[in-house]
Amino acid sequence: MNPMLILPIVIPLITALALVLSGWNGRKAAWLALIGALAHFAVNISLLLGVVNGGIQATYLGDWSAPYGITLVADNLAAALVAVTGLMGTTVCLFGIRDNLDESCGRGFFPLFHLLLMGVTGAFLAGDIFNLYVWFEVMLIASFILLAKGGSRIELIASVKYVTMNLVSSAIFLAGIGLLYAKTGTLNMADLALKLNENPDARLVLSSGAFFLTAFGIKAAVFPVYFWLPASYHAPPTAVAAIFSGLLTKVGVYALMRTFTLIFTQDQEFVTDLLLVVAGLTMVMGVLGAVSQNDIRRILSFHIISQIGYMIMGLALMSPLAIAGAVFYLIHHIIVKTNLFLIGGIIAYHGNGSYELKRLGGLFRHQAWLAVLFLIPAMSLAGFPPLSGFFSKFVLIKAGIEAQSWWIVAVALMVSVLTLVSMSKIWNEAFWKPRAEEKGDGATPVGFWMPACILASVTLGIGLNPGPLFEFSQETAAQLLNSERYIRAVLGEVVP
Repeated sequence: MNPMLILPIVIPLITALALVLSGWNGRKAAWLALIGALAHFAVNISLLLGVVNGGIQATYLGDWSAPYGITLVADNLAAALVAVTGLMGTTVCLFGIRDNLDESCGRGFFPLFHLLLMGVTGAFLAGDIFNLYVWFEVMLIASFILLAKGGSRIELIASVKYVTMNLVSSAIFLAGIGLLYAKTGTLNMADLALKLNENPDARLVLSSGAFFLTAFGIKAAVFPVYFWLPASYHAPPTAVAAIFSGLLTKVGVYALMRTFTLIFTQDQEFVTDLLLVVAGLTMVMGVLGAVSQNDIRRILSFHIISQIGYMIMGLALMSPLAIAGAVFYLIHHIIVKTNLFLIGGIIAYHGNGSYELKRLGGLFRHQAWLAVLFLIPAMSLAGFPPLSGFFSKFVLIKAGIEAQSWWIVAVALMVSVLTLVSMSKIWNEAFWKPRAEEKGDGATPVGFWMPACILASVTLGIGLNPGPLFEFSQETAAQLLNSERYIRAVLGEVVP
């Protein structure tokens, strides 16, 4: 067995168990959680370097070889997302230390947080469909408790909406799994790809693909099943909302990318046409929702939806450049969106706990550094050069032009303009207008500004030197579009 594929899952589990068994709370629990997050990040980076240098890696638990046993697989896409998960886990955990000590997150936050990281990591590394379902359920349990544990009315309402839609998604996902297994006798992704390519069954592919598209579409919050997200993500404490916004919907996007480039590849024209319409409508509905809101968290929540549309656009265009753009955008958005929620929390900290724009103001005068920190991810989200969002959108728009999909290019450009409008609204209301209440001008705790600075630096670093990430995204696209490499890595020799 390859320990580098197992440790990213085991470390969060051990950390969560240690936190529960120790009975620690307060500072001791916070530091133990941060040590676990740092260890998780370090192992994930090692896994990414191993995949980049050594090719696709696979391991089999209990020495049961594929397709019979539990398989963990790391290609470029999975390894990169696991590494970014480690970075988000570390920064949000650091932010959560202060949140936890202020009792915003409350007792039990850190064990649940690490269980959530375990579920996300396991989903990215899962080599078979059923274990992907299992990791989705681990994520659902941890996220539901994190969302509801505050016990306030708004949190309970949000958690009911969240868990209801995700349980519907899980039921549809499980039905699709049953149909696939009944027809093929396997759930290993590589084996499924091999069998469906050798003996394509149009009815099986279409029916199973519809189940998976619906299930993963709900989890990714695409049109028309996106409404649960803005109804949920505005309710929890900042640290919880930040990790949700950065990772949870991206697992749904990852599952769509994995299954529709590896398994359901037989009738791509119909699927890609459908996905392109879904992508356009997701962008439009998300950004219109954001423009109409006056609460920072609700604006950012709707922007999760609109930006998911760009990723689905890349998948729908299904060219090497488009897939590379989708991968670039996926990584960029995890970083930017997590940071925006963290900065939103800092804004509320200086606004007497309020996220309502009408109750904020004057922060540019009193907290100029916070204005700069906000502008970096906000302008990146809108696609301003030389930030990471500009290059990811540029690649996707170029891919749309090459495919002569003019309407989706027009939609993508329009949504970028409206994204700028909504970010400008936050800037004008929270930073530029005179403040209504002269309170909350004290120093920002280091545990709040340090994570935001780290993520802003990463955004700037990608924007100023996009070449390495774009080259990596191109290689990732080549892996995704050449399923033989993945299949051989799991079922046969490892292909570098």
